[in-house]
Amino acid sequence: MKGLLLETIRCEDGKLQNLEWHQERAGRSCRALFGAGEAITLQDVTIPPEAATGLFKCRILYDTRIRRIEFIPYLIRPVRKLRLMSAEEVEYPYKFANRAKLQELFSRRGTADDILMVKNGLVMDTSYANVALFDGSGWYTPARPLLAGTRRAALIAGGRLAPADIPPARLQEFQEIRLINAMMDLEEGPRLHSEDIIQIT
Repeated sequence: MKGLLLETIRCEDGKLQNLEWHQERAGRSCRALFGAGEAITLQDVTIPPEAATGLFKCRILYDTRIRRIEFIPYLIRPVRKLRLMSAEEVEYPYKFANRAKLQELFSRRGTADDILMVKNGLVMDTSYANVALFDGSGWYTPARPLLAGTRRAALIAGGRLAPADIPPARLQEFQEIRLINAMMDLEEGPRLHSEDIIQIT
C-alpha cells in the first residue's frame, strides 16, 4: 500500500477553483502509482450547503477512488520569518497525505514561522507552499520544487511565473518573496523579504 494521496482545492462561494490542474495532477498520480487507467473524477465532488458561501479548503483523500472529502473554513495564516533548512533526504514527488518527513523538518524551525527547504544547493518550497520571487521586473519560482503545486502550474502556464534555479545566495537579489499554493494566489500569500529569511547555521 503506497498510502493515501491528497488534493487540497480552494472552494470559494460554493465553487471549486483551478480544478483542471488538480484533475491533471490526480490523474498523473493515479497512473504512476496505481496503474489506474481511469483516474478519480474531481468534477463529481458535491459542495455541501455549509460551504456555499465563503472560503473553504476542500480536502480530498484518495487512492484508486475517493476515500474521504472534507470542507474546512480557511484563513491565510501569517508567515513573517522563514528558516532555510537542508532537505537532502526528503522526497515528495506526489502529494501524499503522510507528511511525516516535512513535519519533522518543520518542527525544527525554531523562532521562524515556517521553513524554506534547500536541496542540491537550490531553494525549493516551504513546508506547505511553493514560493514566488520578484526581482523588480518579473516573478520567478524554483525550477525544481519539492512538489510542483497546482497554483504554480497555472501561474507558469499563464506567463506570470518563470521557473529558475535559485541558490540561497541569490535570495538577496529579490525584492519580494510570496508563498503560493492551492489556497493562496500570487496576490494573497504571505509577503516576505530576504531579511526575513534565517540562514542555515
